[in-house]
Amino acid sequence: MGLFDKLFGGGNKKKVSKETAETRGAHMPDLNIPVDEKFTIHFKKNGGKFLYCDSFSEISQALKNIINENSWQDQSFFALSPTLKEKFSKEKVKFTDKSSQSEVFFTTCEHLVAQNGSILVCSNQLMDKKLNEIPYNVIVFATTSQLVESIGEGLKVIKKKYAGSIPANITTLKHFQATEENSDDFLTYGSSSKNLYLLLLEDL
Repeated sequence: MGLFDKLFGGGNKKKVSKETAETRGAHMPDLNIPVDEKFTIHFKKNGGKFLYCDSFSEISQALKNIINENSWQDQSFFALSPTLKEKFSKEKVKFTDKSSQSEVFFTTCEHLVAQNGSILVCSNQLMDKKLNEIPYNVIVFATTSQLVESIGEGLKVIKKKYAGSIPANITTLKHFQATEENSDDFLTYGSSSKNLYLLLLEDL
């Protein structure tokens, strides 16, 4: 299966029309669009690339395709999550704890924000790193249950989930290609453009 054979679709439940994503204007109302489709439209507008997968075996194959496409076979991935490392331990991916030793940041996230197609992360993923301190190439592993309508909703879930110990360094990955547009929310202040792949696993 080609790297982007499943772009903007996959499975029978959460299929998103590529035609819809490409033809809908940037300023058209999207109040009645399902949250997954809304995320897809804005994520693509931001320049992101993602693969929708129905199973972890498909995630594994998609990751291999990304590695082959970019010739990252000998590249160690910068990863800060022990859980992520364990989950992908059988995928023949080499990891490093030092960003200076890698061209690729491999990470999870807190939420996928439909409102603007951004990816909400915090110290659980970045520790104390700023976005401009992580590699230019980023691979995010996420699930469909992490989709939320807005940044505000995502922050509420984080506050409830980590009650008593709210993580620091909360920010969003939003710009996935060079742009002259200014950030439109404080969570992207100081962010830098990234070449970002999203591995999205259906878990609903």
